[in-house]
Amino acid sequence: MTDIHQRGVLASIVSVTFLLFVFGFIAQQVSAGETSAFDRRVILALRDPANPVIPLGPAWLQEAARDVTSLGSIVVLVILTLAAAGYLFLARQHIAAWLMLIAVLGGIALIELLKAAFARPRPDFILHAARVFTASFPSGHASLSAITYLTIGVLLARVQSSLRISLYFIAFAAFLTVLIGVSRIYLGVHYPTDVLGGWCIGTAWAIGCWTIAAQSQWGRGIEPTAQS
Repeated sequence: MTDIHQRGVLASIVSVTFLLFVFGFIAQQVSAGETSAFDRRVILALRDPANPVIPLGPAWLQEAARDVTSLGSIVVLVILTLAAAGYLFLARQHIAAWLMLIAVLGGIALIELLKAAFARPRPDFILHAARVFTASFPSGHASLSAITYLTIGVLLARVQSSLRISLYFIAFAAFLTVLIGVSRIYLGVHYPTDVLGGWCIGTAWAIGCWTIAAQSQWGRGIEPTAQS
């Protein structure tokens, strides 16, 4: 193992540990009810003071937020995952394809278990601007978009010879993840701490999957597709 590889693995372990610590701290504060005032203040700051039922901004902004938030839905993310995995299978990148499927589908199972364990009700002091069906903490849209888009971003970055293009893919994946999380707060379907917790656990899961793969036999099968 080279020094660069060792440093990369160490950085990944430190990142995952830090993210899990932050998630644990947020979860503990949420369970104790310590975040209620903060969550309420942030949500109401995004609402019309004269009528808290209505989010700030024109009607088109609310519609745009619903469009953005749909990019983090399980249906959209599963379709993207299957499309990306299908491409990787066709490109004979079988290991990367299986890693993609395990990371995303495993992440869905993890988030559903966490939602059931915490069973936090959705914000009930405002009208939701989008339909919801599950518990509030952690945010599934925030966590699963982090898992899916960051994984796709890393896969795209790996086949690039240009560092700038690789960084672009990863940065755009992160930007999209943040945008989806913010849309959940704006629409009033999640508390800010739901989204923060979702980002932490989702990013930790994605980094953890890639670190484990890199340290195992799987890592040898994740190679850039040959360019013609």
